[in-house]
Amino acid sequence: MCIVHNMHEYHTQLLSDALVKIGTRTVQKRMASYLSKHGPQIAAELSDIVLSEISAFSESRNPDVLTQLAGHGPDHVTEIARLLSSGKVQDFAFVSTHAQLRAQQHFPLEATLHAYRCGHKIFANWLRKAMQQAMTDSQAQLEAISATADFALEYTDAVSTILVEAYLAQTRLNADVTIDKRAELMRILLQGYDESDGRVTDILREAGYLEGRRSYCLVVIRPVDPAEMLNAERARRMVESLDQILRGHSTHRLIDIQDNRVVAVVSDVHRLSGWTKPKQALHGRVSAPLLDLGNAVLAGVSKDVQATSLIPGAYREAQLALDMAEVSNRVVSIADLSVRDVMVQAAGLELRQALPDWSAAFVAADKQAGGVLVDTLRAYADANMNALKAAARLSIHPNTVYFRMQKITDHTGLDARSYHRLTELLLVADCAKYYGPR
Repeated sequence: MCIVHNMHEYHTQLLSDALVKIGTRTVQKRMASYLSKHGPQIAAELSDIVLSEISAFSESRNPDVLTQLAGHGPDHVTEIARLLSSGKVQDFAFVSTHAQLRAQQHFPLEATLHAYRCGHKIFANWLRKAMQQAMTDSQAQLEAISATADFALEYTDAVSTILVEAYLAQTRLNADVTIDKRAELMRILLQGYDESDGRVTDILREAGYLEGRRSYCLVVIRPVDPAEMLNAERARRMVESLDQILRGHSTHRLIDIQDNRVVAVVSDVHRLSGWTKPKQALHGRVSAPLLDLGNAVLAGVSKDVQATSLIPGAYREAQLALDMAEVSNRVVSIADLSVRDVMVQAAGLELRQALPDWSAAFVAADKQAGGVLVDTLRAYADANMNALKAAARLSIHPNTVYFRMQKITDHTGLDARSYHRLTELLLVADCAKYYGPR
């Protein structure tokens, strides 16, 4: 492992030099014997000082933390005795293993390093005692005190360095595994899956997506300027911001980047039991808070679905809603859209290609008139095709309504007073709004 090689490049020589300065091989072996004999007492002192000075150990809710701490102290005593007995520095594999466990438990690195600093005090004291017992010459003892202190310091430095490297390596590995699992889970949910695939079922069950009485909705966001998603830092901040905003409005969130958009699968229990009243729709709870993402972010929200198999459809709904979002209407929920809006947006450019020949002249005339032709059509439709009520809505004279309708007929050949023609004209107007004239 690279950890071992890095340690040997620097710490092996320092530890070996410190061992030689302590005394003869005979003295070192006597010290090793003394430490082994008092191993349980040393380990107990190690545990006591760590627990008294570092609250993270006693406050941890992981039952393995204290058990592993109790076993790690004796490992150090055994290794120091072995070093003194053999004079050979090895790879400190037990330190790397301990660091990996701590990283997997997400136990604070600083707390573990502090424990090693506490251990240094205990080791330095017992090494001095061992040296005094091993050497009968008082003058030699005085000369060896400094060397013994140096050895304790070099040992602590070596194991601390190995601990940090192994902890960080495991942390990076944990992050990579988490990213891979999140990406695979997101792929399964967005693309759909075969319910007979046991491996996929296990993944979903482990992630909590097969629990009963849950609702799911999809949220898709992007910057107003899509090119900003190419900036990794900007994309990461958007993921973090979305997660922060959704926290508290759902019990489960899965967030990732798909096709230069930030996608969130949001879920929550929609009712506690078959006898309780359903909660407010999930899409209604998450839509309003999305405005806090800021003026430079657009968002689309799907309707709720009650099964993971329906999530791919909800994803398409959220994408459709996002495509209809704009600076003046930054958060769009598919549940709030009309059937016509959804139809026009879903049909996309295919609908634009099928527009009648007169559509361009109609759109141009409306633009030249400042948009009043289409406004009049919408008011006429909203007034149930009553010209007088449409005029009142627009605060204009009824004759003006008739004049504008005649103008529309002149450009299109269609009479807007006919229901079917009115519907066709409004559909063309909506298509031009989103995609421009043919």
